[in-house]
Amino acid sequence: MAAAEQRGAGAAPPGYTALAVKFGARQRSPHCLLVKEHQVREGAGTAHPPRRTLFVLNVPPYCSADALSRLFARCGHVQFVDICDKPEPGEKKEKLTSKFFNRKSVTGFQVAYVVFRKPGGVQAAKALSQGGPLLISTESHPVKTGISKWIASYAASVVDQEELKAEVDAYMQDYDKRIAEEEAKAAREEGVPDEEGWVKVTRKGRKPGLPRTEAANLRLLEKEKQKRARKELLNFYAWQHRETKREHIAQLRKKFEEDKQRIALMRAQRKFRPY
Repeated sequence: MAAAEQRGAGAAPPGYTALAVKFGARQRSPHCLLVKEHQVREGAGTAHPPRRTLFVLNVPPYCSADALSRLFARCGHVQFVDICDKPEPGEKKEKLTSKFFNRKSVTGFQVAYVVFRKPGGVQAAKALSQGGPLLISTESHPVKTGISKWIASYAASVVDQEELKAEVDAYMQDYDKRIAEEEAKAAREEGVPDEEGWVKVTRKGRKPGLPRTEAANLRLLEKEKQKRARKELLNFYAWQHRETKREHIAQLRKKFEEDKQRIALMRAQRKFRPY
């Protein structure tokens, strides 16, 4: 298939029909599109229905879906054109509605699925190979190539801040609305058993989780450090036991003397001194 995508004008591989096209009136050598009737296995998706879909190979990156739709409109009513990087299953894809996000740059040759309203459009498209090269680019609908294509691509890459802000605001409004609906649904279902008698437990209970602050994280680290310190091997040797006992007795004696001084001071302050 990779070899087929890179073919120019010439003999078509088995099962394909070669259509010679030009993207400009001054183009000397035509470009070759390889077409055939799209065939799918039974039980596959219906996005590209059989008998009404034309499978096109060797589509240049500067050839848009509108250009292919205008090219094959002479064969019958074209419902839509789907351009992909490589052949894909017939499942319907989610269309991207964003003008600024999830944009994909096209770098290589592609494949296309041209879906006609009637099956006769596929046979009529294959019969176009009997004529001369077909002109895709016209004055009313030009297909930009070369330096004009790069200029248009650069101009399209410049973001309009007002449009971007409007799209972001609309997305956030939809997001907030969806989150509010999910929270309302969770509140209605909270504490209500399902068909099997199970009750769904959420984090929004009597004690919802609180976000950790930096001070809380420091306290947790200090507790972990104290746990590790307690687990260390202390008083492993006999001399360590003796030193520990000696230090403990010294601390008790020191504390006893401090308590005696404090009691004597308290007694002296309670004396009755009328003069």
